[in-house]
Amino acid sequence: MGQAITVTVRAGVRSDVKHFELNRSLTGMQTHRYTEAVPVTGTKPPDELARRLFALGVSAVTIYSSVVTVVAPAERWSALQPEVEDTITNLFIFYRDGQLPAAVAAPAAVAAPAAEGEPAAAEITG
Repeated sequence: MGQAITVTVRAGVRSDVKHFELNRSLTGMQTHRYTEAVPVTGTKPPDELARRLFALGVSAVTIYSSVVTVVAPAERWSALQPEVEDTITNLFIFYRDGQLPAAVAAPAAVAAPAAEGEPAAAEITG
């Protein structure tokens, strides 16, 4: 589940640049810039999107509010553009209709109730 993002593509001034305009903001008023030379370590949505786009073979990503600017070799854009659009569209999709979600980690063990006359775990102080 999750909500798909609507994407509109605009060509950049240079042939190796494309701008992907989204129907929602990913960063607010902060600009996030990523290059393939520096590993993406954050956990926010723009960080995850950059990781996924680098896995496709792009060389740079800039995300500002609702615009994702992607740099990739100009000769690769014909094959790469649909993949980039799909990656952005499905950024917040966790599973698709007809699929089960990934297994969820087991919840933390719940403390067993204390035996009669013994203090509960929360009452024990060290």
